[in-house]
Amino acid sequence: MSRQVKAGNLLIGGGAPVSVQSMLNVPSTDIEGSVRQAVRLEKAGCQIIRAAIPDMEAVQLIPAIKKAVQIPLVADIHFDYRLALEAAAAGVDKIRINPGNIGSEEHVKAVADCCRNRKIPIRIGVNSGSVERSILAKYGAPTPEALVESALYHVSLLEKYDFQDIVISIKSSNVDTMIRAYELCAQACPYPLHLGVTEAGTQRMGMIKSAIGIGSLLQRGIGDTIRVSLTADPVQEIAAGIDILKALGLREGPQIVSCPTCGRTRIDLISIAQEVEERLASCQKNIKVAVMGCVVNGPGEAREADIGLAGGKGEGLLFRKGEILRKVPEEFLVDELMKEIEKL
Repeated sequence: MSRQVKAGNLLIGGGAPVSVQSMLNVPSTDIEGSVRQAVRLEKAGCQIIRAAIPDMEAVQLIPAIKKAVQIPLVADIHFDYRLALEAAAAGVDKIRINPGNIGSEEHVKAVADCCRNRKIPIRIGVNSGSVERSILAKYGAPTPEALVESALYHVSLLEKYDFQDIVISIKSSNVDTMIRAYELCAQACPYPLHLGVTEAGTQRMGMIKSAIGIGSLLQRGIGDTIRVSLTADPVQEIAAGIDILKALGLREGPQIVSCPTCGRTRIDLISIAQEVEERLASCQKNIKVAVMGCVVNGPGEAREADIGLAGGKGEGLLFRKGEILRKVPEEFLVDELMKEIEKL
């Protein structure tokens, strides 16, 4: 089990539930737009928000966002240690910075001391494009071993100044590299791990790569917080992250099982399944819902589900715990299913 750190009111690692996070993609100069997006992310279920702080002007984002949402805010800092100090003074809950990139040891000590005094954890973020030249020369490429060595180098700079509230991310756009790097890092150190496939791609491919990379690690107990990186609306990252956790049984909420349809299907099951998914988006009940196309697999799946439906010709059967409730015309199936779900 990893060490535990606290970002704002959220525990990371040490057996705490796996948290889902995202990053604002509104220009840092647009404070009002950033605040609106932060609010949308919180409503979507985001548990940690990260914002780029590229200059001193961007520090103004911190109090504005903190005033609008209750979840922790992370300042993403590159190279300029003064931005980390100003972000801390502005009340940020966590800082993402690589100590080896901020100059002299005095700079590293200043950030470590400041964050220790304010109880602000630091996330070290290494990816394939950030590995130091000397380490690249040693391994010949950003291999999993190179990524881990780079991360532990940055960790050592903070440990030198008695700072241990550290979270590590070791991301790669290559799924196999990402998985192996996190495996090695989990063996090498006790710090909580932030999982993600960086630059994963558009919504379709990014979700697939993230589900493979993040999901396979979480399934083996590796990872404490996650981000599904998509070239898309960040709200979609939250939905994908939550779905990954639900699929692994790490997050409560409804799970839908639905068949892929076949030549026996006589109702518009694809539309029905999509509507059920949409209408259950805000449901918090820990239930299994079956949406099946015909009575071949329908009753069997319904026995495993808390509630479900199986299609017929222009109609369907509603089931609860394997027991048939009633026959319903196709146009009323979803409405009647939702009524039954409300009773559970």
